[in-house]
Amino acid sequence: MSGCKATADSTTPAPTSPDIAVAAPEALAQWVQDTPAGALCESRVAGGERFAVALSGGADSTALLVAACRRWGQDKLVAVHVNHGLQSAASGFEQHCRALCARLDVPLVVRSVEIHRAPGESIEALARQARYTALADAIRGDGSLRTGPVCGIGLGHQADDQVETVLLALLRGAGLLGMAGMAPDFTRDGAWFVRPLLACSAAQLRRWLSAEGVSWIDDPTNADPVRTRNRLRHEVIPALSQVTPAWRRTIARSAAHAAQAADLLRDLAVLDLAQVGDPPQIGALQALSRPRQGNTLRSWLASVSVDATPSEAQLHELVRQINACRTRGHQIEVRCGGGRIAREGASLRWYTTN
Repeated sequence: MSGCKATADSTTPAPTSPDIAVAAPEALAQWVQDTPAGALCESRVAGGERFAVALSGGADSTALLVAACRRWGQDKLVAVHVNHGLQSAASGFEQHCRALCARLDVPLVVRSVEIHRAPGESIEALARQARYTALADAIRGDGSLRTGPVCGIGLGHQADDQVETVLLALLRGAGLLGMAGMAPDFTRDGAWFVRPLLACSAAQLRRWLSAEGVSWIDDPTNADPVRTRNRLRHEVIPALSQVTPAWRRTIARSAAHAAQAADLLRDLAVLDLAQVGDPPQIGALQALSRPRQGNTLRSWLASVSVDATPSEAQLHELVRQINACRTRGHQIEVRCGGGRIAREGASLRWYTTN
């Protein structure tokens, strides 16, 4: 296959991976065969659409791009690189992506974004949001991408990323959605994102790239010991592997169980919302158990606004006030996310503070 063999040598060492030993092409093939998302992508690519790869220049997204190139051919792909400009190495990432795509003969779209952080805001969260928005804009055909329709955007997240996400969620006291880790596919900003490499370890991806003679760039921020994720990666997970060699598989299995439970709660919320109404009627909410009240309210608020997500304390207080509301004149008012919830007659309303 012309264009799909890079020649640069990687200088990054590849550690061992005892419990997951599948290279990127096999992981991609398994994803296509075993998941509805993979089967849909395969069908749409066969129908003439392109598969987009979010290309950072790191090992994971590089492996996804090369594996997809081997499976579908470069004429079925497009790569999208987002330059955040947050570190001095950003221009090097972009240059590396341009060189890689030129060798593979894969069209590349580069987007530059600006991050403006207000006091107290997380630069990582802002960069992530800007990245997803830029990726979605690139494939929506707003003038920068003229390679034809795109079926979805592939992200290079792999099994180690999933484990780190689950551990971080546990450390933060997250609920089932957090413990479920990263979704294998999701829609955001009007675009469909997929993660085909969740069954592949970081070590195996790097070993495969090294064997193929494909280079990548390591993000220097991944070595910053101040970041909790990096400390988990470099300190906790190596110790964990000494205790339980199959930690990737077992933690991924627990995440899958949590995802199934979260789906059941989501289905229950749909049924309960149909009973309590939209906006929710206070009396109908009171007929539910307190856990179901919280589950229903969380689902309702998620449908109202991305700014309406309550903290655990806010949700607890809202449920408390709802159950204390027994008279016509009883008021309910709780700060919630970026706004507030108040009683309006027999129902609840969410109001933005902006």
